[in-house]
Amino acid sequence: MTAILRAIVHRDLLLAWRRRSDVVTAVLFFVIVVSLFPLAIGPEPNLLRTIAPGIIWVAALLACMLSLTRTFESDHADGTLDQMLLAATPLGVVVIARVFAHWLVSGLPLVALAPVLALQFDLEPDLLPLLVASLLLGTPVLSLVGAIGAALTLGLRGGGMLLALLVVPLYVPVLLIGAGALDAAAAGQSAHPHLLLLTALLVLAGAFAPWAISAALRISAE
Repeated sequence: MTAILRAIVHRDLLLAWRRRSDVVTAVLFFVIVVSLFPLAIGPEPNLLRTIAPGIIWVAALLACMLSLTRTFESDHADGTLDQMLLAATPLGVVVIARVFAHWLVSGLPLVALAPVLALQFDLEPDLLPLLVASLLLGTPVLSLVGAIGAALTLGLRGGGMLLALLVVPLYVPVLLIGAGALDAAAAGQSAHPHLLLLTALLVLAGAFAPWAISAALRISAE
């Protein structure tokens, strides 16, 4: 099973490298959105520190959504999805590998860039590790939940708009908890409850999302 997971992740990463312009587009979108706010607001350190968590999290959410439609789209178009449904490997295992590869491509670069971009908001250096930790816990949840919407809207005309309508309300708890962790730490309170909630959401999504995605893919393939 480990070899199968490794092979699927390697395949998806290789495909992402061949279509690296899509990956670069999402990363540049994240960088541009985060960088525009300090330029628009001006040099007001207190205001910039206050809005930094929300801006970074919203930009990360939108950047993740840019690549959601491509998670299963190419497999549906070339018939690979039908082979996945007929394969002896459980579809849930395949889905876990696909979502992990999606996070490596679309989520991990955002986590790596976030501390650098946070410097534009004059964010306290002590908060940067907390920002990375919250994004490391939250962005996989975004990928797992988003993959459910991508599977449900697979092959539909105007699926991108419908995907946004389905996924954005489910993203709100992750957004509030992730940004709230930094707000709590900036106010001198403990951020551990927020991190524990993000961990609980990650465990819950990791346990149930693969099977929901599998069911949605079977429905979309019919």
